[in-house]
Amino acid sequence: MQFTRISPREELNNLIECYWTVESDDPAPLLQKIIPDGFPEMIFHFGDAYTIKLRQQWELQPKNLLAGQITSHFHLQNTGRSSILGIKFKPAALTHLFDISMHELTNRVVELNSTLPGKLDALENTLRLAVSHLHRIEIIQEYLTKIYPKGLTETPIEKAIATIFSTKGMISVGEICDSAMTSERQLERLFKKYIGLSPKFYARIIRFSHIFQVVQEKEMSGSALGLESGFYDQSHFIKNFKAFTGEDPSRYFFDQPNLANFFLKKG
Repeated sequence: MQFTRISPREELNNLIECYWTVESDDPAPLLQKIIPDGFPEMIFHFGDAYTIKLRQQWELQPKNLLAGQITSHFHLQNTGRSSILGIKFKPAALTHLFDISMHELTNRVVELNSTLPGKLDALENTLRLAVSHLHRIEIIQEYLTKIYPKGLTETPIEKAIATIFSTKGMISVGEICDSAMTSERQLERLFKKYIGLSPKFYARIIRFSHIFQVVQEKEMSGSALGLESGFYDQSHFIKNFKAFTGEDPSRYFFDQPNLANFFLKKG
């Protein structure tokens, strides 16, 4: 499989983390693990459909999808040829754009039209007629530029998210409240609507995802990796890592070319 990450236009940096594509002509089923990274997504399949196992059973996915925040890993598997375009949105962007209550999408990957009925039909049809992913991205960017809400960075939720990222998730809820100049009760309400998780749990995900940036920059042992990632207790580091990946960090293959590593390693 070929994985590609594409940066958005500069004027969309407050809405889009990145676009990503997956291409493969090999129809052989390949199991993929997806791990929490803190970003919701809109996904379009132009090849064969995928199956998903979020809980106990495998289910066939629709071709156009919306994925909310996840709290643990899950699995995907192709049913044939892969040709996927994904939009990885900034944490609160979908609510800013479409007034979605993100708590309704927590631990869910749903058909796009079921959450935004009729709103994106014209866009979906135009994307199907496009001849390449790059062309599709340009179509998406033109659409998002037209509906872009102004003043995002000044809202309390965006200030809180920026603080979590700037501290790599190593921050208390009280400190997040101070940065956003809001009460803990109001912060919880904002995170429920805009993120779908509590601020404390979301900070945990960002702290966990920082591990993969550390791995990109340095080669080190498991204990050193935990310390470098801000975990001063090795057992806490291992427990946290296993909670999100289902694996011990000493047995995790950080260099394996798969979707989980592609999403969590930014470079």
